[in-house]
Amino acid sequence: MVTTGEPAAGEKRVTWAELYFDLVFVFAVTQVSGLLHHHHDWRGVAEALVVFVPVYWCWVGTTVQANIRDVDNLRDRVGILLVGLAGLFMALAVPGAWGGRGVLLGAGYWLARVVLVVLLIRVPGVWRGPYGVGVLVSGPLLVVGGLLPDGPRLALWAAAAACDLAAPVLFRRRLAAVAYHPSHMPERFATFLLVALGESIVGIGATAARARLDAPELTAVAAAFTISAGLWWQYFVYAADAMRHAVEVTDSRRDVVRRIFQYGHLALVAGVIGVAVGFGETVADPWRALGPGAVALLYGGCGLYLLTFGYTRWMMFRKVATTRITAALLVLGLLPAMINLPALAVLVALAVLLVALNVVEHLIVARVATGEPGEAGEAGEAPEASPAAIPTPSSPSAPAAAE
Repeated sequence: MVTTGEPAAGEKRVTWAELYFDLVFVFAVTQVSGLLHHHHDWRGVAEALVVFVPVYWCWVGTTVQANIRDVDNLRDRVGILLVGLAGLFMALAVPGAWGGRGVLLGAGYWLARVVLVVLLIRVPGVWRGPYGVGVLVSGPLLVVGGLLPDGPRLALWAAAAACDLAAPVLFRRRLAAVAYHPSHMPERFATFLLVALGESIVGIGATAARARLDAPELTAVAAAFTISAGLWWQYFVYAADAMRHAVEVTDSRRDVVRRIFQYGHLALVAGVIGVAVGFGETVADPWRALGPGAVALLYGGCGLYLLTFGYTRWMMFRKVATTRITAALLVLGLLPAMINLPALAVLVALAVLLVALNVVEHLIVARVATGEPGEAGEAGEAPEASPAAIPTPSSPSAPAAAE
């Protein structure tokens, strides 16, 4: 494990073991979506989030240890596969997490954290950090919570989630000595977001496959796919390179990893899961009014996704993502008006808004890239751009337009 200084030279590659490990979490995200699909009220959202956090944090812990160490060896491959098995136990427990499978969820998570600590056992002080918190605090809380009724279980599991999420902040100084590989981390978190976006495609296809597929259903499928593609475009065309650039040039790589990747992507993925569940309610019956729950998941998830880019942009570059924040507020403002409209109208309205947002941001980035007069004063309003448009230490005069 590299604990001081800069990572070894050269670009760190994602291993085949990590990619295989991700397949478990494709299934886990599907299970969390299914849990949310059956309960659209605030309690259902809270229960799904509390279950999702340990699933996500299990993936994060494995990704971080793979980033800071060479894991392309027998011992670590086996370790990653064991964590994958524990993740599979967790995924199987999700549908019954608030019933008879609560202990299985907690035990699966605790097993994963124990394996990760064993993999890092030679690192001095590994117990006095986030990995130790997982073994000594949040893992036991999840197991004990699985033995309790729903109310105390929710409270204990929420406390476990809070402990895990707070650990990187509480141990911030200890983590300052860790040297993260800048190329590996953005790629891994982008992969997890792709997993969530894949769930949105499943939400469209699994529902549409059982429908009649007349013109209204096919129009709803096209609108839903446009929404999913619009969310993909926002991240992978505009944000992904900017995030990689930020982690490469920052003076505090630890803070970028914590704020942008560990926390920011939790919100991004949660937003996409909400949209995916909303798709499952809209495509099969495009003339049915959705009601507040499904609309809140669809529009609320999209709003959270766009607002998160406002957070990430500010954390990375102290710039305001004006276009995305404006679009997010518009999406959330339209939410009450969509409750009684047909599902098809709800989908088309959101698709049109996302297409318009991407067109506006494309035009802004194009103008900034060509250096048109007056654009420098508008740089704070431009979205993320290609690396050529992102300022670097070696090119201080480059447009400060993008995220």
